[in-house]
Amino acid sequence: MLGYQKGYLLNWDIQKTVWDYIFSKDCCKANFSEMPLIVTEPYFNFSSIQEGMTEMFFEEYEFQALLRTNGNTSPFNLNLTLVVKPCFTLAGNLSCYHYHQDKPSAKCCLVVETGYSFTHIVPYVLQKKFKPAILRINVGGKILTNHLKEVISYRQLHVMEETYVMNQCKEDLCFVSTDFNRDHKIAKMKWPNNTIVRDYILPDYTTVNRGLIRTLDETSAGKDKDQQILRLNNERFTIPEILFHPSDIGIPQMGIAEAIIFSINLCPEETRPHLFDNIIVTGGNGCFPGFEERLAKEVRSLAPDEFDVSVTVPENPITYAWHGGNLLSKDPDFYSLVVTKEEYDEEGFSACLRFDV
Repeated sequence: MLGYQKGYLLNWDIQKTVWDYIFSKDCCKANFSEMPLIVTEPYFNFSSIQEGMTEMFFEEYEFQALLRTNGNTSPFNLNLTLVVKPCFTLAGNLSCYHYHQDKPSAKCCLVVETGYSFTHIVPYVLQKKFKPAILRINVGGKILTNHLKEVISYRQLHVMEETYVMNQCKEDLCFVSTDFNRDHKIAKMKWPNNTIVRDYILPDYTTVNRGLIRTLDETSAGKDKDQQILRLNNERFTIPEILFHPSDIGIPQMGIAEAIIFSINLCPEETRPHLFDNIIVTGGNGCFPGFEERLAKEVRSLAPDEFDVSVTVPENPITYAWHGGNLLSKDPDFYSLVVTKEEYDEEGFSACLRFDV
């Protein structure tokens, strides 16, 4: 993550160290001269970054062919194609492709990618992104983790230097409230009527390598008495609430549900019913319990009554786009999308500008 700022690659030296390991014989024994590469990038990525990546993959690592696209992927070895992740967020074209493989009757879909650095709302019409309606919200998992660190440091224990541990704490304990006022009332009660409060046993990396969740009864029984303990109550649902109301922490932007409505209203009128009925969520924030139900409820309350609203959060929203890349690599038309090394050697970076994928 150190090589990136707000999802854009800035520190090439650090990122090259990562790629050197991924493409080394210790990690991947494939022959890159016989293998195409699918590489993901942010929407509206800077051309200087695109050109630098293209040059590095063709000249430094000598891949046979390259497809740059939008998607939230991870470094895995496929049958004939390697899909790597130079960015930490942005599910897009690959998620759209995957969704249409699962639901071929869908004429349109709206991809909501909510990841580490920010959230994108991207409408796809006939599997092509509608650029005038693409929206970006500068709220992602990083802001949630940082805010959780600040709250815990103010209330209990200084954890401002423990980003990794607090990110795990967020992933293990936080959830999206489907009824904020109800949960807030519960959080004000005392245990055991308060069913929300939990203790989090911090890892010591000797006996505990990842934090453990305990009820107050388990803590009082003496379990893990020698460990450091954080007690999370309303923080469990107020932290993810930032995704829906960024203004709560002073970010003057729309929440995800409002952004979806705004984006769809920028699309051609005839596409709107299809977009409302085909909302797909990808990215790590989609893993929060309650996210799917809450987003569907919020969008339903804001959408026109005559439109059906359907929100889908895949079983694993983090790898959904990667699986889309896997499927795409097996598509008969895959090689019509890539730029080969021969084409790059002849035309340079301009060869990569022919496709808007």
